[in-house]
Amino acid sequence: MSEQNSLFRRFPLVEWAVSNRITVSVLTVIIAVAGLMAYRAMPAESFPEVAQPTIYIGTVYPGNSPVDMERLVTRPLEKQLNTISGVDKIKSTSIQGFSSIEVKFDFRVGVDEALRKVKDKVDAVQASPDFPKDLPADPNIFELNIAELQPIMNINISGEFTADQLEDYAKYLEEQIEDIPTIASVDVRGIDDKEVRIAVDLQKMEDLDISFNGIADAIKYENMSVSGGDLLVDGYRRNIRVLGEFESIQDIENIIVKQEKGAIVYLRDIATVQFTSVERESYARQFKSPVVSLDVKKRSGENLIEVSAAINQVVADAKETYFPKNLLISITNDQSNRTKNQVGELENSIIFGVILVVLVLTFFLGLRNALFVGIAIPLSMLLSFLILNSMGVTLNFMVLFGLVLALGMLVDNGIVIVENIYRFRTLGYSADESSRLGSGEVAMPIISSTATTLAAFIPLALWPGLIGEFMKFLPLTLIVVLSSSLFVALVINPALAARYMKMEADVVNRPKWTKIGSALTVLGLILNLAAGLTTFGNLLFWPGLLTLIYIWAIEPWTNNFMANGLPKLEAWYERQVAWVLSKNNASKTLWSTVGLFVLSFVLMGIIPPKVVFFPDNQPNLANIYIEMPVGTDIEETNKITQEIEDQILELVKKYEYDVDGQPYNFMVESVIAQVGKGTSDPREGPSNVATPNKAKVVVAFRETKFREDQDGNRVASAEVLNLLRENISAIPGVLIAVEKDQNGPPQGAPINIELSGNDYDELLAVAEDVRSTLLNSRVKGYDELKLDVAGDKPELPITVDRAKARSLGVSTGQIGDALRTALFGKEISRYKDEEDDYPINLRFADEFRYNIESLMNQKITFRDQGSGRIKQVPISTVAVPTKTATFTAVKRNDLNRVITVYSGIEEGANANAIVAEMKQVLNNYELPKGVSMSFTGQQEEQAKELGFLSKALLIAVFLIFLIIVGQFNSARIPFLIMTTVVLSFIGVFLGLLIFRMDFVVIMTMIGIISLAGVVVNNAIVLADYGSQLIERRKADLGIDNEIPLPESELAQLLSEAGKTRLRPVLLTAITTVLGLIPLATGMNLDFFTLVSENNPNIYFGGDTVAFWGPISWTVIFGLTFATFLTLVIMPVLLFLTERSRSRRYYRKVAS
Repeated sequence: MSEQNSLFRRFPLVEWAVSNRITVSVLTVIIAVAGLMAYRAMPAESFPEVAQPTIYIGTVYPGNSPVDMERLVTRPLEKQLNTISGVDKIKSTSIQGFSSIEVKFDFRVGVDEALRKVKDKVDAVQASPDFPKDLPADPNIFELNIAELQPIMNINISGEFTADQLEDYAKYLEEQIEDIPTIASVDVRGIDDKEVRIAVDLQKMEDLDISFNGIADAIKYENMSVSGGDLLVDGYRRNIRVLGEFESIQDIENIIVKQEKGAIVYLRDIATVQFTSVERESYARQFKSPVVSLDVKKRSGENLIEVSAAINQVVADAKETYFPKNLLISITNDQSNRTKNQVGELENSIIFGVILVVLVLTFFLGLRNALFVGIAIPLSMLLSFLILNSMGVTLNFMVLFGLVLALGMLVDNGIVIVENIYRFRTLGYSADESSRLGSGEVAMPIISSTATTLAAFIPLALWPGLIGEFMKFLPLTLIVVLSSSLFVALVINPALAARYMKMEADVVNRPKWTKIGSALTVLGLILNLAAGLTTFGNLLFWPGLLTLIYIWAIEPWTNNFMANGLPKLEAWYERQVAWVLSKNNASKTLWSTVGLFVLSFVLMGIIPPKVVFFPDNQPNLANIYIEMPVGTDIEETNKITQEIEDQILELVKKYEYDVDGQPYNFMVESVIAQVGKGTSDPREGPSNVATPNKAKVVVAFRETKFREDQDGNRVASAEVLNLLRENISAIPGVLIAVEKDQNGPPQGAPINIELSGNDYDELLAVAEDVRSTLLNSRVKGYDELKLDVAGDKPELPITVDRAKARSLGVSTGQIGDALRTALFGKEISRYKDEEDDYPINLRFADEFRYNIESLMNQKITFRDQGSGRIKQVPISTVAVPTKTATFTAVKRNDLNRVITVYSGIEEGANANAIVAEMKQVLNNYELPKGVSMSFTGQQEEQAKELGFLSKALLIAVFLIFLIIVGQFNSARIPFLIMTTVVLSFIGVFLGLLIFRMDFVVIMTMIGIISLAGVVVNNAIVLADYGSQLIERRKADLGIDNEIPLPESELAQLLSEAGKTRLRPVLLTAITTVLGLIPLATGMNLDFFTLVSENNPNIYFGGDTVAFWGPISWTVIFGLTFATFLTLVIMPVLLFLTERSRSRRYYRKVAS
């Protein structure tokens, strides 16, 4: 047999593994232990942390209108920033007294480098003579770290306590949580900072000839401690200090602000001094009850689950040792719960996958051989965890999906190896020799097939931009997992097979194992149901029950299938292939398939599926954004918000039923309202200014598995979202937008129309007209069309008569300072209280402060330098106020002024279809000269990403073709294999059309690219084996390799190749499809709760199915049809091309 063995291929790595089985066994144990440790050590989080090279510059310049902020601050900075290399986009917003610039860099530029470049340019601008020199602070330059911007949970504190007490408890909890090293920051909402407020009585101050500056100087120069230096006396040095800092509010009240001719005026005589809260900037409520809310943010790269556990421990300790028993504390929007569910679903999917794969393999190979392949799943996973952890990758949503997606793929190599070893054993080879020859024969094909799969994902790993940075973890994970599975297949599987594979059927002692299984089952039931030892009882019950099922059901069925069913299937398949390859049937079969391919394309054009950019997930949050006219007081905004809260709470009562006499809402977990600061839409970027005209109500839904009514019927959270959208009453003058939370990378608005031009008044008029045109059209499905700029911001410009003012000895600066101090206030010193210090603010009392006549009639008090006398000049004698309106902001995009008309879409609506209708409506819209219009946001991103994915598909196909050419040293067979890849799209297109599924641009395209790599695997294995049989037959006949075989013999060899590879082709296809079915259907089965609680928590749906369903169904549809292509069309293509060569050869010989 040694002479015959020389015709078979050998592979050095397999030879080493079989010869060193002890070493391989030790290596296996090391991989298992190290991989498990790496898995436990990997930081867990919801979504990948992307180091986004986006830099923000925030500049405060109080008192300047949006147009002035643009002219004085924004434009000079933008002009310099635009000269930086690597800048992708510059966007800016100039509002009252504040400029915000966002600089987005290409991802090839590191965050640190981007930050340094921006700082250098800002320093250069500040040094220029034209830039304002009286800024209260230098521009604030910081990087955008998404992970540290989004809170991982909200802690809400409430109860029958005063505001000061709740603040004390919140501050205590804030300090304790911030002491955790993994915490970035804790923001407290619902309470305001403290200040020492000096409210001046205008009449008294003017009657006593006192000015703001006089009060400020008196307080400033009294509230200080001054070091006088060291006094040397008798060889000792003593430090001399003048102590003068205020120790109480009374110290401030007793300050002498004027002393003239024996008359003393104390501060208390002309003003009220209070230690109180600053003007209200925010409100926070939970279910309409006032709360103090803490937004907790973790540091980038930290383990979300561990951070959450640490926070919960701090809260528990505080409850035990510091907080009173009647203080109410609730934790909402805890992101770790979702991550725990994802990790749990991964673990359960792996267990479920192993069970399915082993069960299928048992029917084809027997239990013992099936376990050889099944072991590849946990070993490949553990080796992948070891590699990914060493690369610094976190256990996030994308990585978890990559692992589950690879579940069906990673056993393919093991199947081919073990099945071929098994075939050699049936031919009479020893275990050792079968492992060497069986593995060596298919080593190169499975390396090539793995390489082709990896080649499909390599272009995805090079995906540019933010979405690319987000999605790259998927191909990275798949590349690592599939490479690990190749190592397991070539090293561990042959070594284990050589040691443990048996050909003779294991004789099962049925009576013995029946007694053991029955005993375990009965004992487990007793411990579980009678003794209450649920977990321990189930650990006996389930193995016992599975033993009985295997002995009496699976094992007889397996033996019958292997002895009768499988040979019949192989014989039937061989007859079908032989028939297809006879006469002209091969050509007819091929052209029928090509015709079906053309038909699928035609149908895609006639009845196209709905096209969406990113998966339309079920909401976890409903965000209700409330925006009132700019200038609205926070109290009025709060009043309107309370009305909307009442409506929301009344609407969600629909989803309540009684549990133990208490109402339980099975859909809504919490309703939290925030008014004022921090309520802007996160898509607008970080906001550093107060927003008294804005509010936000967040309706948090329960986890997917708990969304069941009293009868056990599942309810979609989208139903609640639509209920809110349709029933929240419109309030005149108030913009209300109901939006769901956005999963995945940040995206622009689905409807985003950008108008650009220089004349902002004209631009605003056009934007309002475009909005009106769309509102009056028949276009439906959008949420609320809004403009990001309004022209109704109330303003009261003061015009100063400079000549008259100067003739009276008053300057414009003095007038502006007096008005600002009277109205806005001026910080004149700091009041220290133990560890904290608070601003001392000077302003008018409210009855004068909010009275325009009092403000304008106030007198500028100063000492005339010529006469030396106190002089008072009323502002109204030299200045006149005028009521006008101005822009709320000036927006710029890449140095051009822009105004955007934007909107979300209703749940279930198609953004692409809505945009297409809007384009049709605006097709003939006449724009003024100098104004341009474009659809940006999601549409712009969609076009960009679709272009890349199309290019990535071409690159993947080229790489796959190159690899196959390298293996076969021929262009013919690679071309035939690539033909099957293209034809496999028939399954994808028909599947989408028949089941009316959406074409999700990102996910479906990834699925198609993935499919290209998966489909070639079986085709390579079959084509390679067919080539080997042809070479061996030519060697047996002693003819040259260039001489073709006769048609009849060629058909027989191809039928034999198909029959031999039928089992691995079916197994790889079935296991891949079965591995994806749970993802495609959203099926969840919790093995851990099954054992610990007797509850498997089986449910379909969840957060994952919206994301991963499109990819999974794409691969399932395509691979199912590709199995037919591999088993039938691949032999047909090989036969037709070989027949063509044969006919040309024999015609040439005959001539």
